[in-house]
Amino acid sequence: MARFYCTIPRLWRRLKHCINERILLIRITYMTLFYNSFTTWNTVLDTGMEPLFWFVDRFAKYLGPIFVVAVIILTSSVVLIVYIYLLPDIYTRSMAWVYFHLVFGHWLLVNIVFHYYMGVCTSPGHPPQSVPEIASICKKCIAPKPPRTHHCSVCRKCILKMDHHCPWLNNCVGHFNHRYFFLFMFYMWSGTIYVCITAYDLFKQEFFRNEELAYPAAVYPLHMAHKILGRPATHTTTEDTNNSTKMYEDYYGDIPNKWLHNCVIYEFLLCSGVVIALGALMMWHTRLISRGETSIEVHINGKERRRMNKLGLVFKNPHSFGALQNWKIFLGFKDARTFLWRVLLPSRHKPIGNGVTWKTSTYDLNNPQLLVL
Repeated sequence: MARFYCTIPRLWRRLKHCINERILLIRITYMTLFYNSFTTWNTVLDTGMEPLFWFVDRFAKYLGPIFVVAVIILTSSVVLIVYIYLLPDIYTRSMAWVYFHLVFGHWLLVNIVFHYYMGVCTSPGHPPQSVPEIASICKKCIAPKPPRTHHCSVCRKCILKMDHHCPWLNNCVGHFNHRYFFLFMFYMWSGTIYVCITAYDLFKQEFFRNEELAYPAAVYPLHMAHKILGRPATHTTTEDTNNSTKMYEDYYGDIPNKWLHNCVIYEFLLCSGVVIALGALMMWHTRLISRGETSIEVHINGKERRRMNKLGLVFKNPHSFGALQNWKIFLGFKDARTFLWRVLLPSRHKPIGNGVTWKTSTYDLNNPQLLVL
């Protein structure tokens, strides 16, 4: 008598085996096409950012002049509003405060204008034809690069001690204009804080009027939400429209008061936004300068630090001499007297060093074989 065996389990096992073989084949093909031992997540991230890099390379040079004009227009508008509205308001309170604001405000303004002009017009520095100390070869310039030198894809040149390309300056931030860039940030940030403090009373008067606040002024959105949610629903009538028009006229009054209202609110909100944004950027660069790094070197040193940690070693930044000494080198002063003339007042003194050769904190330059840890 013939025997029949159920072949369904056997067919299922063969089908599963064939599917696994196909998946393995696809995986091996993918690995041979895209994988190598040098691939890291940084490489993947750089590849994914290529469209952004392409856009920056093509259009950043056109956006730079627009950003410079925007800085000039916005800064000029803030200064004009201070002259037209804030100083007369201060004059009605105290003449002594007027003298203080004239001296202190113009000191900030002169430093802002000077350091911005120098940051825009000063060349960051480029490697000479003959380089005494070569760190690597630039793949785009096909020329030797000194230490701390990097290629700028926007300027299409190698920059000495390059930090970044700043569209607000339409210039690279490098060895010879890094100090101008940072001091411009510092004085602009200080100036916007000064304007916010000076204009706060007038802003509060124009923005809130005599309205009673359910919450402190710092959290005004909560007060707005309280008004909206707590207001009963009503139908708009002609009488309500006439009342609204009358309230609008009473609120603004004549045209000069309307201009005062708009200008004061514009000035305070603009300066408040600059204080937050520029303050965050300045804190970042303050940290970098204290550590003796640039915006590019922080990534290079971070990668090297992680590599050496895996080997059980400690990485030491060769260009860091301690926070205080790093600031002295960056600002180019030696004592309190030079600090006054070179930091608190506009100064065109050049930075320490030529940007090509660098003194390091790990090796003695007179004896490169001697490690002085």
